[in-house]
Amino acid sequence: MIATTLILLLVLIGISIPVGAALGVLGLILDPLYSMLPLTRGLGEIAWSTNNDFLTVAIPLFILLGEILLRAGFAERMYSAMSLWLAWLPGGLMHANIGASALFAATSGSSVATAATVGTVAVPQIRRHAYNEPLFLGSLAAGGTLGILIPPSINMVLYGVLTNTSVPKLYLAGILPGLLLTGLFMLIIVGACMAVPAWGGRRISARWAERVSSLKHLGPPLGIFLLVVGSIYAGVATPTEAAALGVLGALILAACFGRLSFRMLGEAIEGTMKSTAMIMLIILAAAFLNFIMSAAGITDAITGSITGLGLSPLQMLFVIVIFYLVLGCFMESLSMMITTIPIVSPIMFQLGFDPIWVGVLIIILVEAALITPPVGLNLFVVHSLRKSGDMSPVITGSLPFVAAMGMLILLLTVFPSIVLYLPSLAN
Repeated sequence: MIATTLILLLVLIGISIPVGAALGVLGLILDPLYSMLPLTRGLGEIAWSTNNDFLTVAIPLFILLGEILLRAGFAERMYSAMSLWLAWLPGGLMHANIGASALFAATSGSSVATAATVGTVAVPQIRRHAYNEPLFLGSLAAGGTLGILIPPSINMVLYGVLTNTSVPKLYLAGILPGLLLTGLFMLIIVGACMAVPAWGGRRISARWAERVSSLKHLGPPLGIFLLVVGSIYAGVATPTEAAALGVLGALILAACFGRLSFRMLGEAIEGTMKSTAMIMLIILAAAFLNFIMSAAGITDAITGSITGLGLSPLQMLFVIVIFYLVLGCFMESLSMMITTIPIVSPIMFQLGFDPIWVGVLIIILVEAALITPPVGLNLFVVHSLRKSGDMSPVITGSLPFVAAMGMLILLLTVFPSIVLYLPSLAN
């Protein structure tokens, strides 16, 4: 059963069927093969219960929040401010790529939105200031991954739904690793540009008066972050209600800056509908597939096969890390989370790993999948912004940042308190 399921999944993805459709078709194939009952009759109930989850409503709201901030022009102002404060470091504007991505990640909750938003502003600077193209593009692709680690995060909401884990605690757990990963990314850029100074492009100078004046452009995204995350931990709002507050705050800011219009709002809503439809199709198809696999005994067979190996917790952790890194080469991050977490998380919990810690680990591994060829979604996003050339510079430039994620996983394994300290304060 395990071999058949895996082969069918790889074939369906390999023939370029959209991931949501591939998961649904796989469920339809497995049902008559391994089930005595017509499990497909439960599809309506599965679709209703999945869409009816209150926490899932946060997903389109966070997407809408990012769309409004993008179309209201906050990204350009934020990037300009970051460039004034960080361009003095070896690597210049590449640090602005990481810093702006981290800040935008704290409002949008989406890696693709973060990479696309910051990349749109940053890519023209490569030739203008003579930067090393692969490293510059790699910093954009890697910076975008911060969107699913630094709260609020759509992927953390999904993990919370799938494992019945506290989303507010997951948000707290992601703050320190997110800041640490941001620092590691910037450290890689500093090291590379000190080794080869030409990679860092031409230096950009700024007066202190300009830097201080630019702080007003960093205020709006920080304000949205405090509104969303602060309302959760103040006990005022649930994650879904906090997302709605964030949308309201973004609309008010857009109006204050004179960027709110019916056209802009229509474009933001249209973009939200497209992204939400894609995500919900994947969620529904994966929920249906998980139901078929559980009812047919495939999930139990996989779990039994893995636990039957008799591996220690650290050995199992190593296997899980390799599993996600390999799977990330063939599968999109969101569908990978939804299909694997119901199988992986019970095994990790049974071995004594904390659910919050496991959630952050899986998020980091999914981040790595976003910049792992050939299916790394952020690689395609950044490449599309170049409008010419092949993908090899984007892939080459992202590899050092994948290594940084590996370093972070090692640090979190040796020092789990990096993840668990802030959530422990909320107990």
